Amino acid sequence: MIYTHTKPMSETGLNKPDFRQLNLGSPVSPLQHAPTPTTTSSTSSSSGSKPGRTQTQTQPGSGSKKSNSGEISVNSYPLDKKPDLTLTRTRSSSSKTTVTSPSVHVLPTGNICPSGRTLKPGTMTTRISKPDVLSSGTCNYGHGSILRRGSAGKPAGETVGVNLDCKELNRVGNRHYKTGDYYEALGCYDRAVAMSPENPTYRCNRAAALVCLTRLTEAVKECDEAIKLDCGYKRAHRHLGSLFISLGQVENARKHICFPGCQPDPNELNRLQSVEYHLNKCTTCRTIRDWVGVIRECDAAMASGANSCPQLYACKAEAFMKLWRLNDADATLLSMPMFRATCSVSYSQPKIFGMAFEAYILFVRAQVDMAFGRFEDAVTSIEKLGNIDSQNVEIAVLVQNIRAVVRARVRGDDLFKSERFMEACSAYSEGIGLEPVNPVLYCNRAACWFNLGQMELSLDDCNQALIVYPNYTKALLRRAMAYSKLDRWGESVSDYEVLRRELPDDNEIAECLFHAQVALKKYRGEEVYNMQFGGEVELVTSLDQFKSAISSTGASVVLFKSSSDHQCKKTSLFLDTLCTRYPSIIFLKVDVEESSVIAKTENVRVVPTIKIYKKGNRVKEIVCPCQETLELSVKHYNS
Repeated sequence: MIYTHTKPMSETGLNKPDFRQLNLGSPVSPLQHAPTPTTTSSTSSSSGSKPGRTQTQTQPGSGSKKSNSGEISVNSYPLDKKPDLTLTRTRSSSSKTTVTSPSVHVLPTGNICPSGRTLKPGTMTTRISKPDVLSSGTCNYGHGSILRRGSAGKPAGETVGVNLDCKELNRVGNRHYKTGDYYEALGCYDRAVAMSPENPTYRCNRAAALVCLTRLTEAVKECDEAIKLDCGYKRAHRHLGSLFISLGQVENARKHICFPGCQPDPNELNRLQSVEYHLNKCTTCRTIRDWVGVIRECDAAMASGANSCPQLYACKAEAFMKLWRLNDADATLLSMPMFRATCSVSYSQPKIFGMAFEAYILFVRAQVDMAFGRFEDAVTSIEKLGNIDSQNVEIAVLVQNIRAVVRARVRGDDLFKSERFMEACSAYSEGIGLEPVNPVLYCNRAACWFNLGQMELSLDDCNQALIVYPNYTKALLRRAMAYSKLDRWGESVSDYEVLRRELPDDNEIAECLFHAQVALKKYRGEEVYNMQFGGEVELVTSLDQFKSAISSTGASVVLFKSSSDHQCKKTSLFLDTLCTRYPSIIFLKVDVEESSVIAKTENVRVVPTIKIYKKGNRVKEIVCPCQETLELSVKHYNS
């Protein structure tokens, strides 16, 4: 087997700029923030007016009013906790729900009479039947199982039938809410609201369930509707104020927490003041470009209670991007909670850093997309951005820059395709001047320098791209190629080894690594022979064959195994994998049962055993190795 050199890298198709959008996948380490317990105030008892009736509205400050019936306690309103959305149905046999029997001369569905016989067509009955009880009977008619009272004992459980009144629906919903069945509770509240839309209690309860399901936009809307129905409804004001604190909207939160005629909850007031303090500090840090301080104050504001504020997540992502921590920026945006502001007379549309809340999120997202080379997504974001808030100076500058960078990148790609590399360099440089945190432009310019023979300049641009985005495989590949051209084989091998771990199934990178390793051995003055890319683990059967194989200058890894041993089979399979990862090393297998002479000569008593040789001398022995230890040893002797 004779080592032969392969064709130059420029012919392999690897040395091209990024013409397509990068597919960077998911973030490596999503950020996590510990939730902060939220203290809420208590409400009045559940006794009060009858369901379905419109509550008497009281003007603010007019004195006390009757409590709304069927309220969920504010103490069970977990704004700062993620809900358990596991769907479970809790049944209780302690209560019965009655409905009114059909009117005279009206047949129930299925023409079922109390005796169980089927009425003939055209036959009418004037008998008034006994009340029906919703139960879990064996026959289902319509939405519920119907049993005659006393015909089958007590109902086996609780079923929400079509004839339940609003009060009963609200009661069942409260029961589901307390047991964590938020979907079931929301279904009950939905029906109660549909039957009695003028009842603020049902809307407020519905908002509580929506918060637990993280549907914050709908929750705010329901609280707002409850306040419209009863402007003095204290519980709805408390809920809405607490929601606005979680969303980071301090002015709207203060409006409802400090509602006239209502004593503010001290805990909620402290929470509001703490969030406001850290938001102001965050604004100051951003103004002076203290991005580390921005991250610190964002975390503090979230810990104080604004844990559902999308704008704080966006602000933190912007700070990560300015610090060239692109993976953290992208992960933060992915973990951002969703909230869409709706127009309402009850609260104002807030701003952050002089921008509308939704505009700021698009402002940051466009910058992160540009940094990752997702140019089309960035253009889509700025188009929306211009429609929301076109008067803001920062937004206007960003929109102009992104459009200019996209034009420069497209022009550079076209020039590169035409092999006008010097002009392409100028185009990419123009884009870098407008967007200095863009690894794609640096990497594309590095490809131009490589084709112009300017290897040092190519290395500089690759290094700059990798500073901004350390996991950028294309920049790493181009740097490895530039190192090879400069005969810096040690650095080239290191880069190819990283790429091999990142892209284990890429045979082209495996071959590049092999040739770089061979070149490194030659550069060090080591003898190189009998080395060929793509070799397999060789089975040794004779002592002479064994001695000839291990006499190589390079490392030889030998597995002594038994075909009947399960652990040996696993080690053998892993050795096959290592053979493809480290093609410059010779891998051998010896079956101790078939080649007992070799095993006796090498004093092998336990299988599996790994022995590593260099120039015929044993340099390491591992008995029953684990995969991690074996690969570390192979990697050590591969250098």
